[in-house]
Amino acid sequence: MKYTMKEMPADQRPYEKCSKYGCESLSDAELLAVILRTGTDGTTSVDLACEVLQKTGRDDLSGLYRISVPELCQIRGIGRVKATQIKCIAELSRRIAKSGVSRKHLFTSALEIAEYYMEDFRHCDQEHVFVMSFDTRGHLLGDKIITKGTVNQSLITPREVYLEALQNRAAYIVLLHNHPSGDATPSPEDFRITERMGQAGQIMGIPMMDHIILGDRCYYSFCEHHSLTADEESEVS
Repeated sequence: MKYTMKEMPADQRPYEKCSKYGCESLSDAELLAVILRTGTDGTTSVDLACEVLQKTGRDDLSGLYRISVPELCQIRGIGRVKATQIKCIAELSRRIAKSGVSRKHLFTSALEIAEYYMEDFRHCDQEHVFVMSFDTRGHLLGDKIITKGTVNQSLITPREVYLEALQNRAAYIVLLHNHPSGDATPSPEDFRITERMGQAGQIMGIPMMDHIILGDRCYYSFCEHHSLTADEESEVS
């Protein structure tokens, strides 16, 4: 026997609670329960939602980004349809979070750049290194992932970065990469890469205006911390 929302006690029904107090009154488990709709034998949809959140190993909904469909299907009461719905909800929330900034937007700070890409990469288990190409007015000409690495390292060469910049006819670039640990503090290798790319940019005549590290709801800007050379250091504008 499966329990539906209507079969739950009135004070435990997410639908009724939402109607009376608003969506913001629902807990993470209750929000997810609305999507799941039904539980399984002997459990309610809220119980099932709690089990899903526990399975992700995170204290909040962000774990839904990382858990896979096969892992979700290991939970009793979660089939491929429900697992796919959960993953679609996670992707929908990521796109909503990102949609506040348009690619036609004029990026004026490291914070705006970090916020634009944060939801794309803060949940990744691997490092992604990518380059943004800009025109002289600060409009984004293109962005491209240069390499994907392991949790601990990622290989990158000036050739890959500046080939992309040349193809986009960039006036300058910004280099970005994520830290899967969630801590945006730069490593010694990050400083070495920044110096190497900055020197290559000076030679190419396409300066690297910033190197931004994305963490979990945090970022590190080499420009903001004055960790670029004097010739490179500049505001993104």
